[in-house]
Amino acid sequence: MTGLDSWYAYMKSHDRAALWDLLHPDAVFESPVVHTPQRGRDITFKYLSSAEKVLGGPGFTYVGEWRSDNGAVLEFKTIIDGIEINGVDIISFDSEGRITHFKVMVRPLKAINMLHRLMAEQLAAQS
Repeated sequence: MTGLDSWYAYMKSHDRAALWDLLHPDAVFESPVVHTPQRGRDITFKYLSSAEKVLGGPGFTYVGEWRSDNGAVLEFKTIIDGIEINGVDIISFDSEGRITHFKVMVRPLKAINMLHRLMAEQLAAQS
């Protein structure tokens, strides 16, 4: 199973232990609203598991995929509170298939503003 296959399996199962195992200890997460990269497995896990709860409902779907030797760009879409959200996950993997870098980009601005609020609430609930 490749790292990308493991990511898809996590998105289907929502198994937080599988997500933890998929992350490299030095993983970096880049948010569409936080200026500085978030470094380390703990904070990357916190952001990705929160994002899965906020975005990963029944309407979430990947609609495009572009692969390279060590990563992928996955285009997604969903609708939350009547706002259509379109974005991409840019994921890099190490030679063992663990996520080393995860960047999220989202559009339109209305969606970013809503996600900023919902993610802040979800992250606060995890603290």
